[in-house]
This record gives sequence, C-alpha cells and structure tokens, in this order.
Amino acid sequence: MDKAQIVNHIEELGLVPVVRASSSDEAMQAIEAIKAGGVNILEITMTVPGAIRVIERVADKYGSEVLVGAGTVLDPETARSCLLAGAQFIVSPALNLDTISLCHRYSAPICPGVLTPTEVITAWSAGVDLVKVFPCGSVGGASYVKNLKGPFPQVKIIPTGGVSLKTAADFIKAGASALGVGTDLVDVKAIRAGEAHVVTERARQFIEIVREARAG
Repeated sequence: MDKAQIVNHIEELGLVPVVRASSSDEAMQAIEAIKAGGVNILEITMTVPGAIRVIERVADKYGSEVLVGAGTVLDPETARSCLLAGAQFIVSPALNLDTISLCHRYSAPICPGVLTPTEVITAWSAGVDLVKVFPCGSVGGASYVKNLKGPFPQVKIIPTGGVSLKTAADFIKAGASALGVGTDLVDVKAIRAGEAHVVTERARQFIEIVREARAG
C-alpha cells in the first residue's frame, strides 16, 4: 500500500490497537487475538522488548494481511529502523519535526502526538497525515476533540488515552478519524490468563461501535 492507501485504510477501519506487552511472544499472542476479531491494523510500541524484531515477525508472517505500525517512536533513528523492519506507519507520543522529515523521506505516514492547538497546527503545517491527540482522556476526552475540530476541521485526529468501549462512540461523533486504543482492547492480563478470546471479542465490539457511531 502507498501512503494515501495506508491513511485511508486507518480512517476506514477507524481503530488502531496499541500493543504493549512484556515479551515478544505475549505481543504475538495479542496480535493473533486482535486479528481474529477482524482488526488488521495494529501499532507495536517500542516499549515491547525486542519491538523491532516483533515488527519483522509480523511483516514476515502476515505480509499484506496486516497493516503494522510502530508506536512510541521518539526520534528519526528509531523511525528509520522500524520502517526498514517492515513498519508501514509511525506513531509518536510527541511532536518531533526531524522524525516527521525522516518519514516524508521514506514516504511513510506519521501520526505525531499533539495536545495544544499550537502543536496541532505545527504538525499539520509540517505535512503530517494524522495527529494523535495524547493523552486525550486527561484533557476532556471527546469534548476536547470536538473543540479542536472547530478551528481545525481539515485535521485528521486520532485520540489516544481515555478511549474505551464506553467512550468510543462519543469520540467518533466528536469528529475523530480513528481511535487509538490501548489496554481497554489489548488486555495482556487476559492473554496471560489464556483468555485471548476476551481481546478478540473486544476488537469486534470496538469495530461495531465505530460503525454504529458513524451511521448514527
């Protein structure tokens, strides 16, 4: 997929599961469970031990079946390593213009972390495709997204932090292009307990909530 197709696919599905795990095997189990729930996009954070190798494993195992991104990317060097390992998009918790430039060089979408209106417009002016409003739940949740969409209707926002089964519909109705969902979907405690079906079912629930909120 090219850059535009990747961004379109993220928008269409409306969901980016954030995979944080204590081992690469645990991450792979979570990914299997997410995929079983009908979600073929995921973000593997750099906090997972051996994260870049996990990205390689996912890219090798699933190929075009899964759109794999790298998360918690803090600098251009890490972004480059992730892209060379097979990551197709980059997500960061913060705004780093050098990382954005690196991603442009590789024609890869980047979703930097922003919070204030100044950061939103700085990121958008730097040519990013999506912005991650983080930590969104700490600053008002869906109402904050709605307030940002007022002056910035053209900006594609992915709220992260505070997105749950209870709040997901509100975020979509507020104008979010997609939802970044961590532990409320990728429940590693359930994975460790041998209950991967919990993650699979939540993936299905999130997809259905997004669909219904958009239809409504």
